[in-house]
Amino acid sequence: MTTPATSTRLEARLERAVQAVDAPDVVFAVSHRGRRTVRGGGTGPPRSLPRELARYELGSASKTFAGLLLAHAVQLGRVSVTDPAARYLAGAPRAITLEHLITHTSGLPPLPGDFWLWAVPHPVTNPYARYPADRVIRAFLRCRPRRAPATVWRYSNFGVAVFGHTLVAALSTPWASLLGDHVLRPLALTDTGLVAQEHDAIGHRADGRTPTPPIRINGFAPAGGVRATPHDMLSYLEAHLDPPAGLPSTLRVALTRVLEPAGRHGEDYQEIHTRGWFRHDLDTGPVFFHGGGTLGQQAFLGFRPDTRTALAAFSTRRYGRDDTFQATAYDLLTWRDIR
Repeated sequence: MTTPATSTRLEARLERAVQAVDAPDVVFAVSHRGRRTVRGGGTGPPRSLPRELARYELGSASKTFAGLLLAHAVQLGRVSVTDPAARYLAGAPRAITLEHLITHTSGLPPLPGDFWLWAVPHPVTNPYARYPADRVIRAFLRCRPRRAPATVWRYSNFGVAVFGHTLVAALSTPWASLLGDHVLRPLALTDTGLVAQEHDAIGHRADGRTPTPPIRINGFAPAGGVRATPHDMLSYLEAHLDPPAGLPSTLRVALTRVLEPAGRHGEDYQEIHTRGWFRHDLDTGPVFFHGGGTLGQQAFLGFRPDTRTALAAFSTRRYGRDDTFQATAYDLLTWRDIR
């Protein structure tokens, strides 16, 4: 149970976190031992809809949903993490497995080689708009990575997008249906989805003034297409702390440590340890988190089993050189005064 003293300190810390981020809209939402505290602010004018009720673009934090869907498919016995992608995508490199794709160890580059050729019409506002799923798959079938799988960790939106389309092929079900049927509806995440809506927050470029249109992620939806409200994301994170009936084994599989520092590539593996979440080990226990950014917004999701704390934070300003958002969110999640 959250004590009055802890609650007071947390509210003050949330206020400071909001003030530390220079963006038109800022929201920090915390769940501590079942009690939620949400603070919003920002440099932008007041909105007709309160900031904590708007939906925000999760960017790469969407990858945590991909990891959860893999865990679900494994639990159903439909796939194995060691399945080669070639089992479901004819002509794919046989050495690359589902595990490699979801953990950024496939050897694939961050983006396909021809990505920017197709992004040229919208390089600043919507570079993914003209890169659909079939193009992602064709690029994968053509690609010959310079490094063998499992020899180096290299963050790859391309790899996770390919993972999503491979899972779609394996289960013969569209990505939106997989997400809705196996995550959103079971967890009652009614304000979370892949399609832009009227009550979505408006993003801004790094200058904090120029609005950006909603991101059209297209074929990269598994790697960065989710939009959600702060309260929905607290529900999502709380489910990882206290799994609901029907999902406990799936959530445990999703959080299983799969990468360890080892050999000469150990430094490449120390940042990611699960199928979807980054994991850092404090002296009190593990912290799970993932940040994300689009062309006009940022998000940070994280939780700590040791203190039963979850954090969902959002900013409507693209990442810039002096940006404080991600660091502020991480510091709040790992704050030692939360008990």
